Amino acid sequence: MTMRPRRSVLYMPGSNARALDKARSLDVDALILDLEDSVAPEAKGLGREQIAAALTEGGYGHREVVVRVNALSTPWGHDDVRALAKLGADAFLFPKIDSPAQVIEAVTALDAAGAPSGTGVWIMAETPLGILNIAAIAACSPRLRCIVLGTSDLAKDLRARHSPGRIAFVTSLGLCVLAARASGLDALDGVHLDLDDEAGLAAVCEQGRDMGFDGKTLIHPRQIAAANRAFAPSAAEIGEARAIIHGWTQAAAEGKGVCRVNGKLVEHLHVIEATRIVALAEAIAARDALAANDAQGADETVP
Repeated sequence: MTMRPRRSVLYMPGSNARALDKARSLDVDALILDLEDSVAPEAKGLGREQIAAALTEGGYGHREVVVRVNALSTPWGHDDVRALAKLGADAFLFPKIDSPAQVIEAVTALDAAGAPSGTGVWIMAETPLGILNIAAIAACSPRLRCIVLGTSDLAKDLRARHSPGRIAFVTSLGLCVLAARASGLDALDGVHLDLDDEAGLAAVCEQGRDMGFDGKTLIHPRQIAAANRAFAPSAAEIGEARAIIHGWTQAAAEGKGVCRVNGKLVEHLHVIEATRIVALAEAIAARDALAANDAQGADETVP
């Protein structure tokens, strides 16, 4: 089993060239170079040009690079796709997705603009209708890779309040995780808006992890460490997973369908999850090795 860690996924405004450059040095799993919410209407063209320049220059190393374009229903969306489709982004993130038809429109736009066939499609789940349709949306295209929660937009449309425990969003969060798992996608939790609330950030990261999310979207580099920590398996979890795999392997060799590990009954379903945990830990270790190589390479190029 191979996978790509998406514990920490940081939005970077396309209209801020300094931020796009700084992103090359951050300890983050993925970057969303943003042309939508963080870019004012009068700066959309500038943002598009700067993201194009950043993608062309490259240098993002191990980090997955995703471009969030404007909705295709806006004056900017199709121009975003046409300008950026062939410049090497790993995926494109489409906002305000309400229906499978909009996903198909996004895939068609990427193909028409010449995007490589391996370019992934991510979608924002951030409207009431999108949440109600999320299972059909998640299943509608093999190009889909990830569901990203947009809890700020969702709060506005629901007339809901952000509160400890996020009671207003639990149903939406759970439906998105269910849809992602049913269709083999990753699911990323929404942003935490209070940059000074470290305890609150840690709590919502833990809540998202416990609900089954693969990672958290972030709005500032200072939030990266909390997400990386929360969405990585602990040393104890990795050790237990390896013990389960070892115990099961021995039991299977003896023709047994169950076994006990550390006093707990182990069945095949537990082995599947243990295998996923080990694969994630190995993917994070490989990512850290690439990050170290990126840093060493950067140091060697400094005059």
